[in-house]
Amino acid sequence: MTIRVRVPGSLMLMGEHAVLHGELALVLATNTYIEVTLNARSDRQVFIDSALAQYQSSLDELVADPKLSFVLAAINLHHAQLRCGFDLHIQSEFSHTVGLGSSAAVTAGVVAALSRLCDETLNAEQLFDRSLAAVHQVQGGRGSGSDLVASIYGGIVAYRVAPREIRRLDKAAILNMPPVDLFYVGYKRATPEVIAIVDQLSTQAPELFKQLYLLMGQTAEVAEQAILSQDWALLGQLMNSYAGLLDALGVCDIKLADLQYRLRQSQTVLGAKISGSGLGDSVIALGQVAPETIDYLNIPVAVSPQGLEIVGDAHE
Repeated sequence: MTIRVRVPGSLMLMGEHAVLHGELALVLATNTYIEVTLNARSDRQVFIDSALAQYQSSLDELVADPKLSFVLAAINLHHAQLRCGFDLHIQSEFSHTVGLGSSAAVTAGVVAALSRLCDETLNAEQLFDRSLAAVHQVQGGRGSGSDLVASIYGGIVAYRVAPREIRRLDKAAILNMPPVDLFYVGYKRATPEVIAIVDQLSTQAPELFKQLYLLMGQTAEVAEQAILSQDWALLGQLMNSYAGLLDALGVCDIKLADLQYRLRQSQTVLGAKISGSGLGDSVIALGQVAPETIDYLNIPVAVSPQGLEIVGDAHE
């Protein structure tokens, strides 16, 4: 049996940090993909081939490997149902060092392939729940699942953790949306590390941070309406506003600030903000600029209307 799954990467359009406090996030799927190919074996061996590591182990006694922690967590979730071993090939169109939700996309892709191997047919929300369980297993129960939502559903998704809301925004509005552009500052810090820094800062002024998260959520809610009404100038303005709120949280550094202001100087850019937890990583712009005019690494992206899909499922 051969199963092939194609999963888009993701970008946070709005909602960083605040999504962890019950506020709305807007997440988009990108046209950069990870492909997971699973070939069933006649024995109990597991072979994994990826850019991160080469791996071999018995299914009955999986050896830990921190480089493949999300993949192994997904396997562990299916362990009781798996009747045979498998070869797993993971191929990515983008580097894991760039913040395009690679860990989430890989996790969702492996969960989808393994569930199909176990003769399960999961709907999008079931796939999200199981993939999020794998992520939480690795991250000690933390993680909003925002990147998973985008990779699984595709397009632009409005998402709230609790009470859970998952709304895939209107395709027509997304098709008319100006292009997005992404630039990488050259380094990144792990999201849990940045969250810990913000948590520590918030202990000095908890009420202030509570109000900041509330403002972030309100900004994301207005941004959702701006997308639906196709008011792109307002969406760009709201992106700039959210950038200021991220700065107030303490997650903007000198290079991120420099990159954001350079992008906003372009007549073709309506707004620019950090995409991700901050203190490194990337800035997303609404509108495109000539890459040679910005002295940072350009990562060409567009919104993918298609979420996770099983593109091959064959019995041999």
